[in-house]
Amino acid sequence: MTFSIVGRDPRTGDLGVAVASKFLAVGALVPFVRGGVGAVATQSYVNPNFGPDGLNLLAQGLDPQAIVARFREEDADIKQRQFGLVGADGRSATFTGPGCHSWAGGWAGPDVAIQGNVLAGPEVVEAMRAAWEAGSEQPLPRRLLAALRAGDEAGGDRRGRQSAALVCAGPGRGYAGLTDDWVDLRADDHPDPCGELARLLELHELLFGRPEQTRPLTGDELKWLRALLIRQDYAASLPAGAWDADTEAAAWALYGTENLEERWVGGGAVDPVALTYLRERYPETM
Repeated sequence: MTFSIVGRDPRTGDLGVAVASKFLAVGALVPFVRGGVGAVATQSYVNPNFGPDGLNLLAQGLDPQAIVARFREEDADIKQRQFGLVGADGRSATFTGPGCHSWAGGWAGPDVAIQGNVLAGPEVVEAMRAAWEAGSEQPLPRRLLAALRAGDEAGGDRRGRQSAALVCAGPGRGYAGLTDDWVDLRADDHPDPCGELARLLELHELLFGRPEQTRPLTGDELKWLRALLIRQDYAASLPAGAWDADTEAAAWALYGTENLEERWVGGGAVDPVALTYLRERYPETM
């Protein structure tokens, strides 16, 4: 009673799952992702063991089609199940049991598996496929979410909307580059869960994105920043002129308070995205 897309970015090796359903907190049961290994979506009278078991089998080198065969042999209720898998090498598979509520079905190709049940019709899967294929230049989280929203707009779960989730992992993509876990966003009970995921992803990219470009602060920008740091009590006073250690320490404290540490540059340089956010956040100091 869910629709999902499991995908891999062939340029970066990133892996992820996006899912939506008329079901409370679908993100707690359906998506499973492990950087460098694969991704699994398990749904329709969910067997939650398919997630960790599928990832373990992918890690052992099993082909997704072989994993489908194994699950079919081992699960007595396989006729009610639906799932999709993508491995770190881009091989994929999707399975829809004959006992899934109609409309139910899916499609799999290199780097992607799309599946859904209790859908408005096959047009949901077709819309997701078209959006996925059109989004090849997008980062994986945005590409997955675009496909999910296309499915939602094509009718999605015919019972309605309630929850959605987006989970992605990639080499060194996580916080401070210390983990592969990258994006883990959920709208557990929301009238427009896919739209809420889009809002959360924008916020995630602001707070956890890393600078794509940097530049030195201008004299006026440095003057504005020092005034802000004093006004917000990060420093009692700061000298005019060139960037100095006291300004550095106060600015770092501000970035930490604002959860912008992933966008920190220091040394008198700045990430324009972070600067724009701060100037909008504190217009009274402009």
